[in-house]
Formats: sequence, structure tokens, C-alpha cells
Amino acid sequence: MNIYVVGFMGSGKSSAGRRLAERLGVPFLDLDEEIVKRAGTSIREIFLSCGEAHFRRLESEELQRASEVSGAVIALGGGAFLSEANRKTVQSTGTSVWLDVPVDTLIKRCEGENSRPLFGGRREMEELLESRRPSYALADIRIIAEDLPIDAVVELILTALSADAR
Repeated sequence: MNIYVVGFMGSGKSSAGRRLAERLGVPFLDLDEEIVKRAGTSIREIFLSCGEAHFRRLESEELQRASEVSGAVIALGGGAFLSEANRKTVQSTGTSVWLDVPVDTLIKRCEGENSRPLFGGRREMEELLESRRPSYALADIRIIAEDLPIDAVVELILTALSADAR
């Protein structure tokens, strides 16, 4: 079974996922990185040239490919877990871990970075996060990551996974 790390942009999915995979000695896949490799262009460019709907199709296709790997840690993009079909794929092939981070921390982490096509001002970020929270809440495990160092987040994930396995 795989471990899928889900959450909002800037929540630390890639960083925590990569470190978690290292700790577990398993492969790590970052869905956004895989999409960029396959498309040959940035996510921002995909959004600008083809639109969000096209990006979401690519995201679902890449999730399907990634889910065929067994025993990996997979970081999903911020919007991937919103799709019911994607959630079913995740549910049938592993455990989902939601990194729940306060909006102030998310904004601080995302400011000044132009690679995130949906990053807007504070109000837009708050509204987008609130609209996504119900989907994230469907994850198997919720980690309140706040502004913790990556290693502390990974320890929380490992503790939750071992408790979940019982």
C-alpha cells in the first residue's frame, strides 16, 4: 500500500513526503514533478496555456500511474484530493495523510513564489482553503502540522501510521 500526502499548497507535502520516504526506505513520487516531466513544461504554463481543467486531467492520469507503484510515498498536488475519482484511487491503493497547516503559515510559505498558479492574496487563499477543507478532511489521517520542522511532521506521520495500523 502507498502513503499519499495531501493538503493545501505550501503545507509541506513534498518536503515531508520526501523525508518520510527516506525514513521508510521506500520510493517517493511528487505528482506535480511527474506532471512537469511528462508535459515538458511548468504547471503554471499548463494552467496558462491549457487551463485548469486540462491540468486536472493530467493530474488524474498521473495519479493513476503513481498508484500502480506499491509501497511508495506520493505527494499529491493541492487540488488532486478534491476529485472524488482521485480520492477513490487513493483509498483503494493506500492511506491518505492530510497536512493541516494554518492559513498564515501557508501564505508565508507561498509568498514571493511564482510557480503556484492559484496563489492569490490573503482573502483568495482563505476562501480557496475553506472550500478545500471538506475534501482534505476525508483523508484517513490528519496531521496538524502548524509551523513545525519537517522532521517533527514526519514523526507525527509515523506515529499516526503505526497507530492506524493497529
